[in-house]
Amino acid sequence: MTKLESWEWIKAVAVALLLAIVIRYFFFAPIVVDGQSMMPTLEHNDRMIVNKIGYTIGEPDRFDIIVFHAPQNKDYIKRVIGLPGDTLYYENDVLYINGEKVEEPYLDGFKEGATRLPYTADFHLNEVTRYDRIPEGHIFVMGDNRQHSKDSRHIGVVAFEEVVGKANLVFWPFSDLRIVE
Repeated sequence: MTKLESWEWIKAVAVALLLAIVIRYFFFAPIVVDGQSMMPTLEHNDRMIVNKIGYTIGEPDRFDIIVFHAPQNKDYIKRVIGLPGDTLYYENDVLYINGEKVEEPYLDGFKEGATRLPYTADFHLNEVTRYDRIPEGHIFVMGDNRQHSKDSRHIGVVAFEEVVGKANLVFWPFSDLRIVE
């Protein structure tokens, strides 16, 4: 191999590494689901891709599954329930946002198999946070496994700047490759 060929290979590898770092840091990142807080939607040890660029041009939507920086230098994965300006509460296992009943079809299968009811205990936003309405620039998040989830009921509302991105592609285990909603 000539000196010129070696230099070309070094440049190609360097460009590939730089491109991989830029994509990983700015656009997409892998995450491993740790725990049972998003079951049955996501299982412990599912591997997902987090889209980091979607929220640089927009904001989270209700029911998006997101990754965010949580207390104790951990990243959590949860579902967006409340948006800025919303009031919300649970009563008799039903979600009410701005006084309107809101369906949560992603919970139906889990509620049916729950051994303890109600599946989601009654609460009002101002009982679990210090707010009557979700403040601007913040969201309220919950895990789908409501009885085993450390979420906004415990850690409070989440600031937009803490959101890493949207997670909706499970790529491992490969047999469970899917888009989750």
